[in-house]
Amino acid sequence: MAGETAQFGLRKRGPVPAIRPFDLPPGLQAMLDRAHTALAEPFHGVAEGNVIRPGLFALERTGMSLASMLEAARSFLAALTEQQRKAACFAISDEAWRKWSNIHPWLMRHGVCLAALDGHQRELALAMLREAMSAAGYRSARDVMRLNEHVLEITGKPDEYGEWLYWISVFGTPSPEQPWGWQIDGHHLNVNCFVLGDQLVLTPSFMGSEPVLARSGKYAGTRVFASEEEQGFALMRSLSSDERARATIGKDLPHEVLTAAFCDNRRIEPAGIRYDDLSPEGRERLEALLAIYTGQIRSGHAEIRYNDAKRHLGDTHFAWIGPFDDASPFYYRILSPVILIEFDHVSGIVYDNDRPSRDHIHTVVRTPNGNDYGKDLLRQHYAEHDHSHPITAHR
Repeated sequence: MAGETAQFGLRKRGPVPAIRPFDLPPGLQAMLDRAHTALAEPFHGVAEGNVIRPGLFALERTGMSLASMLEAARSFLAALTEQQRKAACFAISDEAWRKWSNIHPWLMRHGVCLAALDGHQRELALAMLREAMSAAGYRSARDVMRLNEHVLEITGKPDEYGEWLYWISVFGTPSPEQPWGWQIDGHHLNVNCFVLGDQLVLTPSFMGSEPVLARSGKYAGTRVFASEEEQGFALMRSLSSDERARATIGKDLPHEVLTAAFCDNRRIEPAGIRYDDLSPEGRERLEALLAIYTGQIRSGHAEIRYNDAKRHLGDTHFAWIGPFDDASPFYYRILSPVILIEFDHVSGIVYDNDRPSRDHIHTVVRTPNGNDYGKDLLRQHYAEHDHSHPITAHR
């Protein structure tokens, strides 16, 4: 929406460093070392079991125009200085795609930081996000950013938290026919958008928050993930005791979703209860939960994504970890050949609690079997076109 940054105000900051302004403590350094090890592996994609299933994604015309997002990207790049544009732009196949991270202390950042842009530039950056997402999806993304400002109010740490401490990168040259995309990367908000013609891939998409509700401050009343939490719980509640037992695959919640940053090649065994083994009400609830997550995407493409997931419901599993009561934290996931959804209550970072709570939520949406970042579509595009000529080269 026009004038959004003016409406919510801008914090005056000095230049945002291109590198971390401090040395990493041992725990984070070990995490960074593990990240580099994971990134050294060629991308294969998240898989059900041990094998990537080929042939699930096709180059095709969707009939859903992405002209508004293309124009948003071009306007954003045109508004940058030469130095900013150099920092923001990457080749379509650059490995920077995979270097996103939820971890806040500058673990692995690239692109241009929203905090370093003026109000107009920032407005144009947000327009790319808005044009890729539904109204509900964009509101969730922006509310995550607002709650990151609330974390700054709580902690008083402007080098780690804030509404605009997010990095924007553009991959390839925005084009109506050739592959391109963008990424927003920062604490609790990591969205990757790949575009080829009128096809759109919006994964990996990681969103989280701690707290999930601002009880005071500038954005008091802001709440995220209420529907994701309530509808996941409602699905579990709709099951019979036998179905619930089959869905439950553990009692101890994972400390993080399984496919967070640097887990692009994670292997996940299908577990829990299959869609076909659910009662009619359970099936309806699972489809409704799927619709919440696919509904984060812009209209038209959301329906394409949802219908693709529905075609694979026979191979879809719902899994739950944790107790089932009105107060306890929990984890759930939906795993199919074409979509993976994870929801997790995790332990505190902002708040000093070492056990999971409902006040800290992580969610992630992935496209298994090789099409995160649109990688499988890009592979097929390369196979169909000769990109060796310097004028048309993408690599």
